[in-house]
Amino acid sequence: QVRLVESGGGLVQAGGSLRLSCSASGTRIGAKTMGWYRQTPGKQRELVASITNGDRTNYADFVKGRFTISRLYAKNTIYLQMSSLQPEDTGTYFCSARFIVGPIGDHWGQGTQVTVSS
Repeated sequence: QVRLVESGGGLVQAGGSLRLSCSASGTRIGAKTMGWYRQTPGKQRELVASITNGDRTNYADFVKGRFTISRLYAKNTIYLQMSSLQPEDTGTYFCSARFIVGPIGDHWGQGTQVTVSS
């Protein structure tokens, strides 16, 4: 069974930085796509950034130039480097992994809280 574990959330002042990590365990198969979503107060869960196994990245407009997603294939791990954080970035950040072989389907982590104070 695939398990995604996020870490790196916390409290930071506006303008600060955080680095989130997510590791997928329970399979040796690499995910087709891994990504970060967030749920902010009053909004539905939305894509923040994703990366494919071909290193193709996709970013939401609201994080372009501020966040960077990267991937360590050997460990089925992704990172999200977040800079210039703003209070509106506050929310729960979820890791996702999509497999097209093996544990086929979309898998989710439990989420990690990011709080940006003004």
